[in-house]
Amino acid sequence: MRIAIDRDKCIGSGMCVLTEDTVFDQSDEDGRVLLLNERPGDDLADEVRYAVKWCPGRALTLIED
Repeated sequence: MRIAIDRDKCIGSGMCVLTEDTVFDQSDEDGRVLLLNERPGDDLADEVRYAVKWCPGRALTLIED
């Protein structure tokens, strides 16, 4: 599994960070998403899928390898 982000779509809600802060962070400058781990392990799959599904700006994409 791989995660792609589109920072232009991000509205800075922080939902992804609240869901999984080892994979996502927010920029101190503009509050938009930062990706800490592009390829999280299977142990984080449920949390990452939840974050992608509930991103209000649809800025996250999950790519299944």
